Parts: sequence; structure tokens; C-alpha cells
Amino acid sequence: MIAVAVCLAALAGFVDALGFLSLGGFFVSFMSGNTTHLGVAVGSGAAPAAQRAALLILSFVLGAMGGTLVAYAVPQWRKPAVLGAVTALLGIASLCHGRGSDAAALFLTAAAMGAENGTFQRDGEVSIGLTYMTGTLVRFAQRAALALVGGERWAWLPHLMLWLGFLAGVTAGTHTYQLIGLDALWIATGAAAALTIAVGMIMRRR
Repeated sequence: MIAVAVCLAALAGFVDALGFLSLGGFFVSFMSGNTTHLGVAVGSGAAPAAQRAALLILSFVLGAMGGTLVAYAVPQWRKPAVLGAVTALLGIASLCHGRGSDAAALFLTAAAMGAENGTFQRDGEVSIGLTYMTGTLVRFAQRAALALVGGERWAWLPHLMLWLGFLAGVTAGTHTYQLIGLDALWIATGAAAALTIAVGMIMRRR
């Protein structure tokens, strides 16, 4: 499933670029950055920026809760069920953009990214973080260091692939946004739907 995880990291990077460019430096998948925005805005008395950051964080958290509940409801089909929820949220976000409600679209996109983290779980905890690359880089660095002193030789590679996938997604999202703006959310929706179908087919064959 590492290939699926890399694709989902790329999807997160893609939509994070859309959010970053549309929101002027805020994020839809990187909540550490939004938390910094929130703290700076509160500290400097910038109420509109604080409200935006807080609503994005709240949307992400609610999405993560929703993804967890979906996974809990259908544990044997957790991955396609969660990805189906992500696809639905992105689809609704795309429709909101089409109706001129870009703020609602981006809050729904943040919720979708929160939900996406419920795809890979073990014992109720996230086993592969798909939207937070700081942890991914830390794990890459730790595995790489251990490989230098006799540890598992290639344990660092999946973490590097996740980071590279996210980076590729950000790059593609930036280029696409420059061409078609937030209409690119439809591309994200299509990609999520394709991944949902692919994961369902993989699980059906097992």
C-alpha cells in the first residue's frame, strides 16, 4: 500500500498548494503552519487572520474525526470507505467553488484532508501520516541515521517517497492553479475517486 500512500500524499500536496495560493499563505492540510498563523494573529491582534486560521484548524479536526468514525463503522473496508468520504468532501467543495463560495470550498477541502489521515490506521492510531511532512522527514532522518550504523538498510525509503510525493503534488497543484484556479478542485476530486476505486479493487482481490 506504499504506492497508495504516496499518491495520497501527492493529493494532499496538490490541494495544499491550491489552498495556500488561494488563501494567501494559509493551508488546508498543514495545520502546524495554520497554528503558527493563529498564534501570530492572536498575538498581533489581527482578528480576521486569527478567525481564518481557527476555522481551517477546526475544519481539519472535524474532518479527522469524521474519517475516524467512518473507519470505525466499516473496519474491514476502512480504506475505500474513508477515501469515499474524502472524495465526497472534495466533490462538495468543487460544487461550492462553482457557486462562488470559495471560503466554504476551502474549509471543506481542509476537512477532506483531515479525513484522509484516517486511511491508514493501526489500533485506532494513524500509522502513516499523509498530510504532515515534518513527522515524515523526522522518521526519514531517524531511519537513515540507523541505516548508517547497521540498522535496516532501506527503512528510510518509504518516508522519503512520501515526502517526494507531497512535493510533487504541491508542484503540480501550483502549476494547475496558475492555469485554472480553484477549478483544479475537480481534478483533486477525480484523483480521490480514482484512488477510492483502486483501493477497493485491491482489497477485493485479497
